[in-house]
Parts: sequence; structure tokens; C-alpha cells
Amino acid sequence: MPKGVAPLSGMRIIDFTSMVAGPFGTRMLADCGAEVVKIEPLAGDYFRHRSPIRNGRSSYFGHMNCGKKSLALDLKSERGRNIARKLIATADVVVENYRPGVMHEFGLGYEDLKDEFPDLVYCSISGFGQTGSRAREPAYAPMIHAASGLDLTHMWYNKHLERPPNMSAAVADIFVAVYAFGAIQTALLNRERHGGGEHIDVALLPSALSLLVYEFQSAQFPKEEVFRPIYAPSKAKDGFVVVVPANQANFEKLMDAIGHPEFKTDARFATARGREEHWDELMAKVEEWTQERPAALCEDILMRAGVPTSRYKPVEELVADEEFRTDGTYATVTDGSGEYLVPNQPFKFSSAKVEAARWVSDLGADRMELLRGIGLSDADIEQLGADRVIVGQ
Repeated sequence: MPKGVAPLSGMRIIDFTSMVAGPFGTRMLADCGAEVVKIEPLAGDYFRHRSPIRNGRSSYFGHMNCGKKSLALDLKSERGRNIARKLIATADVVVENYRPGVMHEFGLGYEDLKDEFPDLVYCSISGFGQTGSRAREPAYAPMIHAASGLDLTHMWYNKHLERPPNMSAAVADIFVAVYAFGAIQTALLNRERHGGGEHIDVALLPSALSLLVYEFQSAQFPKEEVFRPIYAPSKAKDGFVVVVPANQANFEKLMDAIGHPEFKTDARFATARGREEHWDELMAKVEEWTQERPAALCEDILMRAGVPTSRYKPVEELVADEEFRTDGTYATVTDGSGEYLVPNQPFKFSSAKVEAARWVSDLGADRMELLRGIGLSDADIEQLGADRVIVGQ
């Protein structure tokens, strides 16, 4: 690949997704150079109206949809569906996250398209999969966190809680997006090497469940006596730190750093098994040391000693971090209301270009380019607008 060329350059993705899971995944494709055409309802993706909003535009939406072209299209109309089908004819990949069966009702499901477009990679994102008793049920990340065991696992690790913890981060959505991204790459590679398209079924619930590796195994062997370290926050003078003595060397360096070298030969702590059985006692000793010092000092002393440690940081501090702002961790994007930062993907290539595009399309802003590209005249496009088959800002 020539230096500076994006790895998915030349690929076209037709994106029928909304909210978080689908858009996050298709933004990953856009960052890798694919042309992503976002098909939105006439009112726009719901997240266009979610805060933070500046002068009518959502940076939350832009975070997940920068670098995509927008076409607002009425899929309930025959003309709208015909336009969608013509766009699919130009594409390598279709991604959708409607409830199972809805795309088929539009005549745009995989089974409706595969004979006409045998090389098409088609990815369906849903809560519970495309088949099964729950397939048609709506699914959002908070439901999946509850249904997958994720929330009760967090509660189990926090013995003081009397109810499952609140969860606002869309963990299940982000994980299913990453799995969809990887599966699409695999299907494209399969097409390149062996020929033929593919229908990918990727679901939120198994994506969330995949996080619980240890818990999945211990659920099958509940009679086993198991001790597992829980890396809980240790209180500092002005906040908290997490100290992670994950192996014997970490532990011994930690004991030296906090002034308790005698614990290295204490029968309770000298071995990994002993530390697991007496973990709370050990970490109480660590907290006696940390709570006498500021969090940043705890982090500095322990990291210099070779003990994995971090203070707890607010997102605001990371956004303002000058190193992240200059080393490519973040990108500056612009919509019609101004500039803001978004994270680039957490992977970098040595020569290929992988980065967030610097623009966010307004609703339907790319309709002229996209519809001319499938053979419609300006008069045709104007009529479609008059008839509310399309809209544009």
C-alpha cells in the first residue's frame, strides 16, 4: 500500500444505522478511508438532537458520524426504496441496525439482495441476533448490561452495593460496534480470497457477555473454591488511586515502596495463593499508606518503584492533555457550528492513513452528489425534495 493511503480507500459503505452501535462501527470504517453513505430518516438520526448541542448541531452525533455523507431518505416510499437499492448497487458493504425483519419489509434485507448482488457484505446489528425468541425485541445498552450479567457482576464485585450500579457509558454498544468492524473486515478478506458476499449477524447481548471471561467459567464450576483479586480504589488525600500488584515482582516492589518489606516473607502474603486469600488485608495496608499522600504523589512513587498504579482521572483532564492533543490521539472536526475534538481510533498503522475525517455533514447535505451519482437529474432531485422523499439542509 502506498504510504499515506487509507487502507479501505475505494470501499463504499451504505450505512442504515442510527443511535450508537451502528454509527460507532461505521465511523471506524470511515476513519480507515471507506466512503460511508449514511441513510437517515427525514427527521435525521435521533442523536442529531442529543446534547451537547451548539447552535443546533450535536457534537455527540458528530463524534460518531464525522466523515460520512448524509442522505435523508423516506424508506417507507417506493421511490425512496428504489433509490436505496440503486445506492446498494454501487456498494461493497451494507450495515444496518433496524430490528430484525424491518429491512426485509423495505425489500432491502440480505435475502432480498443476495442474488442480485452476490458479492455484497451485509452486516446486521441487533440486540439479540437475527433469529430466536427475542430477535424482534427492542434493545438498548442499559437493557443489555442488565440482561448479559454485566451489571450484576459489577454489583458482586462491589459488596457494599444493595442494588445494581448505574451505568451510563454505552459499553455494549461500543463493543458490538468493534465486533461488527472486525467481522466486516474478515468478510471482505474472505471475499477477496475465496469469492462471494456474506451476511454478518452481530448482537449486543453476546458482545457484552464476551467481556465476562472469568465469570463465564466460574458460573460453570460454582463449587470450586476460588479467590480472585479485586483491584479496588485506594483512598488518597485528594482522590483515589488503583494499585495493581499483578505478579510477584510487583508485590515485592510495592511492599518495599510502602515501607513494609517484612510482608514479603509474611505467610499471609508471600505467595500468590496467600495474597488472594488475604487480599482485603493486604490492600488495607496499602491504603494506610496511600491515604496519607496526594493521589499524584502515590502514582509517581509507586510507578517509579515499578508498581502498576494510576490515579483516577476525570475525562476533562484527558481532553485537556497537551500530549494527547499533539500526538494524534485526538482529531479536530468541524461542523457548521464550529470545531471540537474527537478521539482517533486507538490503533495506528506505520504507513497507512487511519484518522477521523475533519467534517460532519448536515442532514441530507450530500444528496446532490449521491443522487447524481446514480443517474438522477437535478430536476428529478428537486421533485423528490418537493414530494418529501428526500430532505436536505
